[in-house]
Amino acid sequence: MQGKPSAFIWYELITSDIDAAAKFYAAVIGWTVKSSGAPGMDYRQWFMGEEAVGGLMALPAGAIANGVHPAWLGYLSVADVDASIAKITAAGGTLLMPAVDLPGVGRFAMVTDPQQAPFYVMTPQGEGESRSFAPAMPGHGGWNELHARDGVAAFDFYSKHFGWRKSRAMDMGPQGIYQIINAGAEDIGAMKTAAAAPRPHWLFYFNVENIDAAAKRVTDAGGNILVAPHEVPGGQFVTPCRDPQGTSFALVGPRVGA
Repeated sequence: MQGKPSAFIWYELITSDIDAAAKFYAAVIGWTVKSSGAPGMDYRQWFMGEEAVGGLMALPAGAIANGVHPAWLGYLSVADVDASIAKITAAGGTLLMPAVDLPGVGRFAMVTDPQQAPFYVMTPQGEGESRSFAPAMPGHGGWNELHARDGVAAFDFYSKHFGWRKSRAMDMGPQGIYQIINAGAEDIGAMKTAAAAPRPHWLFYFNVENIDAAAKRVTDAGGNILVAPHEVPGGQFVTPCRDPQGTSFALVGPRVGA
């Protein structure tokens, strides 16, 4: 791939209950929700303070039949959406939603990788750079983790089409190799083989100011903690979670007083 490596520039929750999800994440992460004003559809945006970090919409009718389940999805920046679609599908990926143009926003499409993990490709319009992914900034994305059927093949695909490179690799024993990925100036996440997962997917970690307080907010708001907060290399703590509609996400942050 030529030029700058692709980055995650937007996070979007597609859910079965848009109002309940808005209330849940407001309680857990501190986001506020505002209408995007898009004509003819109920598309809302997540805000942390005055900064938009993602979107929220109801699961479209018939989406499950096309392989889309309630999920968090990430948008990857590309120079040419149509060229990316052609290359991705030629490599074994699937086009789930044809490319569309949103005036003032950009052109985007929903695709999968060859192992059927869904994501968007997007050529944004406008000035400035997205800060949806901003490690250590509360309320922003902090880590992007691919659970693949074959982590090695997945890295080869994303490296070829999005310019990512290998960073550190950690041997997780029976869980295999945890391959950290780099998009130029910084590490943006990791990939691993997760054969036991129901389906390949991206798991997105959102930054919080206090991991234990945030984990309590998850259960208080009706969600589930899948793995209790635990330390990871670098001194941060993480906890994978599930919201009341059954959508997986994760939190990352410090343990205050640790």
